[in-house]
Amino acid sequence: MSDSDRFLSRRQILTTTGSFAAGGLILLADGAAAQGSAPTPSCNDGDEPTVAETEGPYFKPRSPRRSDLREAGMAGRPVELSGQVLTRDCRPVMGALVDLWHSDDKGVYDNKGFRLRGHVFTGADGRYAFRTIMPGLYPGRTRHYHVKVQAPGKAVLTTQFYFPGEERNAADDLFRRELVMQVTAADNALLAGFDVVLASG
Repeated sequence: MSDSDRFLSRRQILTTTGSFAAGGLILLADGAAAQGSAPTPSCNDGDEPTVAETEGPYFKPRSPRRSDLREAGMAGRPVELSGQVLTRDCRPVMGALVDLWHSDDKGVYDNKGFRLRGHVFTGADGRYAFRTIMPGLYPGRTRHYHVKVQAPGKAVLTTQFYFPGEERNAADDLFRRELVMQVTAADNALLAGFDVVLASG
C-alpha cells in the first residue's frame, strides 16, 4: 500500500467532519465565528481562484519528494492535510506540484536542512496529502503552513493555509479568512482540508 493509499479519502474526511460536528468537536467554534471566518474556497463558491500570499523568508527550493514530513521523536500534534488542486471550472489538475513547508511546534524553521519540508504531485483526481504536525507560534505570526502549487507548465501559486479559531489570527496582518482550512479533531490528531483553485490550470 502506498503512502497516498493510507490517507483518508475526501469523502471519508467529509464524513468524519460531519460526525465530529454532530459531536460538537469541529474546530470552527467561538474564535473562528468571532473572526467571521469564511468557508474554505472551492469550486462551488463562485469559482474564485485561491488567494496568493507572500512566500516569506524561509522558503528553500528542491525540497524532498515525500508526503510524510514527520520524523521519529518529533514533537507536535499530528496533522493530516489533504485536498484537491482544481481549475476554475472544477476540473482536477493532474501532476500539479504541491510544496509544503512550515515551522516546528516551537515556531522554528529548519533553514539548514529539510525538516518539515517536502513536496508531492497530484494524481489524476487532483488530490494531494501530507502527514505533518501543527506548526508553532512565533512573534508576529499566527499558525500557518506555507504552500506553493504549480500545474504543469503554468505559473506558481504561492499561498498560506491558516487554522480556524486561532487567537492570533485577528492580529496577523497576513491572515486571510479565505485561506482558513477546514479542521476537525480525530483522537490526538487533526484532519485538515483545503482545495486549491488555480487561476489557470
